[in-house]
Amino acid sequence: QVQLAESGGGLVQAGGSLRLSCVASGSIFSINMGWYRQAPGKQRELVATITTGGSTNYADSVKGRFTISRDNAKNTVYLQMNSLKPEDTAVYYCAALYGRGYRWGQGTQVTVSS
Repeated sequence: QVQLAESGGGLVQAGGSLRLSCVASGSIFSINMGWYRQAPGKQRELVATITTGGSTNYADSVKGRFTISRDNAKNTVYLQMNSLKPEDTAVYYCAALYGRGYRWGQGTQVTVSS
């Protein structure tokens, strides 16, 4: 299983943008990948997923604002986040979606100020 390292989080004002990156320690060519987030006091929730073929799926709360993409040559998955809202504040986790379970990164904090 790959190890995952997220980066790109930070503090941004409402309406701003951030791009998160997730670099894997090995090939992600045959792995479905995803981004999840967890806000304080809440359960971890799905943000977006992308299959090996490039099909994407988004939580209703981020549709039209966030875009997930992948670069298999760089073993990297991205999450472009636009029009950020204070309710997007959370720790964002990258995940490798293995059939027998998920492999998680350590997370990156995103804070959106109003």
